[in-house]
Amino acid sequence: MIKLTNLTKYYPSDLGDQYIFKNLNFQFPKGHNVALLGSNGAGKSTLFRILAGSEYPNSGKVESDKAISWPVALATGIHPQMTGRENTRFIGRVNGVADLKEFEEKVKAFAELGIKYDLPVNTYSSGMRARLAFGCCIAIDFDVYLIDEATSVGDQSFRKKAKQALLEKAETAQVIMVSHELDEIREFCDSAVLLHKGELEFFSDLEQAITKYKTL
Repeated sequence: MIKLTNLTKYYPSDLGDQYIFKNLNFQFPKGHNVALLGSNGAGKSTLFRILAGSEYPNSGKVESDKAISWPVALATGIHPQMTGRENTRFIGRVNGVADLKEFEEKVKAFAELGIKYDLPVNTYSSGMRARLAFGCCIAIDFDVYLIDEATSVGDQSFRKKAKQALLEKAETAQVIMVSHELDEIREFCDSAVLLHKGELEFFSDLEQAITKYKTL
């Protein structure tokens, strides 16, 4: 269960508070892999960050009895002064990973960092940082994966591997996905939530949602 109760989010500006959501109430349906659709600036990324707990609403709350990932492929929580291994160990501890050594080696192999795994992250390219974050996320068994343009990480070979790993996760866990690639959405998702003018509407028929999205 992921439930939004009276969720309000705004950003101050010289023209006054700019509201993304105001007293939003919504519950994500169980048993569906959901595409989050909406026009640019609708608030999809803001909602993702709130669901992941990396950003807070001004009022209201998110309730869930599920373990929710951070947005896959975003280097959230990666500390530049720490090595890749140290970051992995820290992330594992925060997320309650039982066997940290196994987790470290699994992330190292998936992220394809080689000896650079034991170098500070501030020596990494942006692609290497993204691969590290992706590897950490995919190596943890979350109940819900937040996927935000995740298959754009790395070179063609890594993108193919990342996509396959996510498809396998989608078979046993719930997916909430943001992507501008409709073919990718069709591959991962069976339904959609449309975000428009601060409101969320669920469509059990993915194609119906895509049709409406195209008219926005």
